[in-house]
Amino acid sequence: MTKTDIQGLHHAAYRCRSSEATRAFYEDFLELPLVEAFPITTTATGRQANVLHTFFQMADGGCLAFFEAPDEAFEFKTQADFDLHIALRVNYPTLERMLQKGRDSGIETRGPSDHGFIHSIYFRDPNGYVVELAAPVKEDQASGFDPVRARRRLDEWSARADAATE
Repeated sequence: MTKTDIQGLHHAAYRCRSSEATRAFYEDFLELPLVEAFPITTTATGRQANVLHTFFQMADGGCLAFFEAPDEAFEFKTQADFDLHIALRVNYPTLERMLQKGRDSGIETRGPSDHGFIHSIYFRDPNGYVVELAAPVKEDQASGFDPVRARRRLDEWSARADAATE
């Protein structure tokens, strides 16, 4: 396994329809504090823009960020779980609390799903993105990942895909 110098996620950024509706979901419902917001009037390439960039922080310091760009076309569509989703790690008591909170709040809530190494619940944010809360089955479990198994499964998948295209 190769070592990486990448230390962690600073932020992942997505488009949003409304910064306020997005804030209400990520701050009020998911309890991620809004820690930064700034307008962008000129892009790094010098193009004029009318954008608000917002950041919601997780306990480890990483953020989920959003761009509201009302003057720029963007097709928002409801995402299927495996098309695009954001998975956030929580402990099991938080998973249970958030499952009930989602149901009580009338937010689309699915789960829990048992994936073996994690239990997950799913919500849909106001932009159509699926947000997964994932609790490790064992609290001290870092990820449940197995790089050797992952490589074997990828090689098997690729071999089947190659055989199907011949």
